[in-house]
Amino acid sequence: MRGGEQGERRGAVSLPRSLDAVDQSIIEALQRNGRESFRRIAAQVGVSEATIRARYARLCDDNILQVTGITNPLGLGYEAQAMVGIRTTGAPEPVANEIATWDEAGYVVVTAGQFDILVELLCTDRRELLDLTNRVRSLDGVASTESFLYLELRKQIYDWGARVRNGEQRLANLG
Repeated sequence: MRGGEQGERRGAVSLPRSLDAVDQSIIEALQRNGRESFRRIAAQVGVSEATIRARYARLCDDNILQVTGITNPLGLGYEAQAMVGIRTTGAPEPVANEIATWDEAGYVVVTAGQFDILVELLCTDRRELLDLTNRVRSLDGVASTESFLYLELRKQIYDWGARVRNGEQRLANLG
């Protein structure tokens, strides 16, 4: 299994290290096809398979890359999905850190603007969603919440590519 082999859940993401064109090519190839072979990526990039394997391991270890199966929550029986905006009475980080430990919270971000935190919750039904939003409301530091129930999932993509930070040009599409 590629990515997440240590069984760790993706947590806080730090500032990225400098990526080069080889790193970018690996990321973009795996975004197009998470099962792409290292041999094929190496041939497309013009480096050895060992180089791709080592770079891949480093990208995963640095928490920059995670290869995983993307699912449609409705197809798996989840009938209630919502984005919850949270306003806090103080610093948002303690509230965000607590919610980030919950399995039902797939996305937790500290924001600027109307809400201090945005949380995406995935629940089997509306009762579970209500229980979870009540759990959020009961946390110390939560002033208010606003829930946005998803009615239909129209687009969910994870192929935005990788930005090369050292000024190198993006490689041509490897398709």
